[in-house]
Amino acid sequence: MSGKILLIEDDRTTADYIRKGLAEQGHVVDHCDDGRSGLFMATDGGYDAIILDRMLPGLDGLGVLGALRAANIATPVLLLSALGSVDDRVTGLTAGSDDYLVKPFAFAELLARLALLMRRGSGAAGIDTVLTCGPLRMDLLKREVRRGGRAIDLQPREFRLLEYLLRHAGQVVTRTMLLEGVWDYHFDPGTNVIDVHVSRLRRKIDPEGEASLIQTVRGAGYRLGD
Repeated sequence: MSGKILLIEDDRTTADYIRKGLAEQGHVVDHCDDGRSGLFMATDGGYDAIILDRMLPGLDGLGVLGALRAANIATPVLLLSALGSVDDRVTGLTAGSDDYLVKPFAFAELLARLALLMRRGSGAAGIDTVLTCGPLRMDLLKREVRRGGRAIDLQPREFRLLEYLLRHAGQVVTRTMLLEGVWDYHFDPGTNVIDVHVSRLRRKIDPEGEASLIQTVRGAGYRLGD
């Protein structure tokens, strides 16, 4: 699904990388490198999606978001940032972004998230602060996970891992995707860190007597789904 994308990014290397990759996928990309120009273009350009850096000269990304949403402009926004804590991501989501991607990122993940936003882009400026899959529910604002009526206590890395799986529910998620999306590794450390964390997470959300939600796809990775 190709579309018209506005890229607001002040780092030239990152911007060129994204523009080239999106163009190869058939997207039309307009680019600007400061927040005020980006806001002007976003209010006038009829874009299918906006990729917005959080740290910008002139007006930062959160300021651009606030102005867009105050003007009832519902274009889906993917916020890019080097700030990757849960609090940072929650701040970005509550400011009005539809998704939040931490730098450095894998281009394949940016494409997947962008495609999802464009499919969703029906005019609603919805903020994804609650993720669900079957009986599983994650509230990003409250940092709360429940299966049915049962609360599940997760460590920070387990929470991030489950959030990633929920955002890709029904899809096969590979080790490479998990290393990049959850651990911010762009190489394989050659350890069983993923297997260990998935095993711990599975014990917490798939207790004995309840249907397993995390499935191992032999030779490929994992899939979350009931």
